Amino acid sequence: MAKETGTKLIASNKKARHDYAILRTYEAGLVLAGTEVKSLRLGRASLVDAFAQEHEGEIMLYGLHIAEYGFGSWTNHAPRRTRKLLLHKTEIVKILNTLRDGTGLTLVPLSMYFKDGWVKVELGIARGLKSWDKRQVLAERDAKKEIAREMGRRLKGRR
Repeated sequence: MAKETGTKLIASNKKARHDYAILRTYEAGLVLAGTEVKSLRLGRASLVDAFAQEHEGEIMLYGLHIAEYGFGSWTNHAPRRTRKLLLHKTEIVKILNTLRDGTGLTLVPLSMYFKDGWVKVELGIARGLKSWDKRQVLAERDAKKEIAREMGRRLKGRR
């Protein structure tokens, strides 16, 4: 069988980018069972309630939902089990130091994808946004859309 190349998105956490200001991102591998990988190849995963935390010197992913594999038997996995993230020790130390030093910071999974046949998770060190921050971002986005729309009209010669 030929080896996979490239990236294929499995799931993304759009709400995380809306609710948090992402300060830095990391790419991590994931320890999975066979039926979990088969379920992920079918795109059956959800990052909505997922978060990462330190546990005994390692970083674990909690709340990630990977649906049971339809053709799995008694070997099927638990959908919301805790999964270990695979990072270099230096990256783990950097992440943990940042989380301990910065107040109000958290580690949020942003997306999950296949990269050259391996499942990867994009983690973000994030700070929660207040509701007025979100309104400000929405207002800026609307202003940019309106400017782009007007520029398009002017380039086409319409007013």
